[in-house]
Amino acid sequence: MEKAPFIKTKLPGPKSIEFIEYSEKYEPRSMSEQVPIVWKRAFGAEIEDVDGNLFIDFTSGVLVTNIGHCHPKYVEEMKKQAEELYNCYDFVTPWRTLLAKKLVEITPDNLGKAFILTTGSETIEAAIKLARRYKSGYEIISFYGAFHGRTYGGMSVGGKMNVKKGFGPTIPGTIHVSFPYCYRCAYDKTFPDCEYWCFQALDWAVETQSTGEIAAMITEPYQGGAGSIIPPPGYLKKLENWCKEHNVLFILDEVQSSFGRTGYMFALERENLRPNLLCLGKGIGSGVPLSALVGETEIMNVLEPGSMSSTYGGNPLSARAGIVAIDIIEKENLVQNSAKVGEHMLNRFKEIQKKCKILGDVRGQGLVLGLEIVSDKKTKEPSSALTKKIINECYQKGLVLIAPIGFYGNVIRIAPPLVISQELADKGVDILEDVLMKIDK
Repeated sequence: MEKAPFIKTKLPGPKSIEFIEYSEKYEPRSMSEQVPIVWKRAFGAEIEDVDGNLFIDFTSGVLVTNIGHCHPKYVEEMKKQAEELYNCYDFVTPWRTLLAKKLVEITPDNLGKAFILTTGSETIEAAIKLARRYKSGYEIISFYGAFHGRTYGGMSVGGKMNVKKGFGPTIPGTIHVSFPYCYRCAYDKTFPDCEYWCFQALDWAVETQSTGEIAAMITEPYQGGAGSIIPPPGYLKKLENWCKEHNVLFILDEVQSSFGRTGYMFALERENLRPNLLCLGKGIGSGVPLSALVGETEIMNVLEPGSMSSTYGGNPLSARAGIVAIDIIEKENLVQNSAKVGEHMLNRFKEIQKKCKILGDVRGQGLVLGLEIVSDKKTKEPSSALTKKIINECYQKGLVLIAPIGFYGNVIRIAPPLVISQELADKGVDILEDVLMKIDK
């Protein structure tokens, strides 16, 4: 039975304050600045803090726990595996091979092999290395606003300064081009009258920046960190076709968009994309660190034994977690629930947008939505201060949201676990609506 929200102490509570003080004293301030909740445990789409307060979770631990927190079957399987084997380097295990087999079976049929790793950033690094080895080129086309991880390869193809600031120089060879941020078009145009103007600018970017040695293009199906920016219909297919025409590998970064998050098992299904390399993470393990790079056999076969391996990649505990998580997603129809509840939430937010002067834009696919907060709808002046205030006041009412995202820190990301019921989702939207309208006045 869903009990959240239930707040019984002043927030943050006394125990939470104690641990927050420990964190401030003993940990670096490198982590993102979240609301002051100290998690004790979580179940489904609800969180309990160390003071016994209950919250609705609209974060999924940054789009990870797609099957919900502490799913009973998942917990039981992890207990069993911990008693058997949890690490053996890259020796073959049943779980790793079965996971690789499953990933090949459920992804596009041009993809033939899966390399099991630990983090999303690792898959990006592996994809870049593979593309360069296979194509004998070094340039990677990426997009302004992109987030592909915090390691040097991922950071270099990323398109936001906050990930790179103070860590230069980045790895050479990235060509950055515009991504279609239609609410704030860089070319001051409107879709569909623009006729994909930002796509047309791609050729000019290559003409002026490339040395003629392009190995690959990498993109997210939607840009997460830049503000849950969703491209217009057909744009991604145009990118894929451009790559084919120019003999360039198409790398799709589905680290956060896969395993039901967008209302499809993979976001690529929306436009029937067939990437040459597919990066997966977050929801694949739904809690236990796990990622994978799925690629075309010919590309994957350029690697000789020992040229790319990982200490923890594909360990039995993580691999089994992936198999169990995928099984739960399939058997419990979580993709369908993501699409249904996500559409319901999107429609509710669009209705709120009509009457709320500070809610500038509402966008989303499945259970990932973005609310762009502005101080004025006509000028679209972004307001990070209002965004922080909204998130903090929602926390006080029992709804946990991730820290603001976007170029201007003015986007609220909505990403609950895929198990969330429409009833609990509505409770969360009710809280957001109440806070938005209160601040709006």
